Amino acid sequence: MELRVKVVPKSQRNEMVGPMADGTLKVKIAATPEKGRANAELCAFLARHYGVPKSAVTIVSGETSTRKLVRIGA
Repeated sequence: MELRVKVVPKSQRNEMVGPMADGTLKVKIAATPEKGRANAELCAFLARHYGVPKSAVTIVSGETSTRKLVRIGA
């Protein structure tokens, strides 16, 4: 499965906000967007949420953007 995700880094906690008007999933992440920390935390958060291993979550595009395409699957 592939998801379009809007990431809000440096939030108070990790949480799923919900879908935006265009269908993009908004996710708040506590980590800072430095040295890939927010990306790593996003992948770990989505893995926990969907019950898959962290290795099953990859960022397909948008590594340096707040809007990302994320693939979840084995």
